[in-house]
Amino acid sequence: MKDKVDFKKKLPHLYNASPREVAIVDVREMNFLMVDGQGDPNTAPEFQEAVQMLYGASFTAKFMLKKMQKKVDFTVPPLEGLWWTGKGTQFNMEDKNRWQWTVMIMQPDFVTRDLIKSAIQQVAEKRGSLPISKLRFESFHEGLSAQIMHVGPYCDELPTIERLHAFIRSQGYQPRGKHHEIYLSDPRRCAPEKIRTILREPIV
Repeated sequence: MKDKVDFKKKLPHLYNASPREVAIVDVREMNFLMVDGQGDPNTAPEFQEAVQMLYGASFTAKFMLKKMQKKVDFTVPPLEGLWWTGKGTQFNMEDKNRWQWTVMIMQPDFVTRDLIKSAIQQVAEKRGSLPISKLRFESFHEGLSAQIMHVGPYCDELPTIERLHAFIRSQGYQPRGKHHEIYLSDPRRCAPEKIRTILREPIV
């Protein structure tokens, strides 16, 4: 059995960041399972359904692949989210009911579209109450971006976001896409003050 691939370790420039300094990264094209929705993630049932579907399909694909190819094993990558408010890509931290989002989980290159299709079908058979048709599998190329680690509760992100935006302007760049967050901690098992979240903004 080969070692389990952990993409947080294999791609540290994308799945790790400093809480002290903003970094510029070039994010390559990768494949993701995605679900779109809107509303406050703390109260919107469709957000919790989206997370359940993403993890359900991702873990199903992982175990299907491991069964077919015993030497292939990997840790399911962390949950990520793209966030914006209304038209365009602007993100207003205050008006949560107007939030629009895409939650997603990166899929390794060796996880094929056919495998994902079979995994989604299995989840649909087991969890028929979930809106499985909202799941989609597609590539996403973020390109040049700035990122920083936020440590603490999600509701306290604003000062870190402001630091990120100030750095972008100071370097002569402008934001050009949706606010991106990568969730490295499980809030159910982690003290709020220790939650780690990468905050990323694509730039031009």
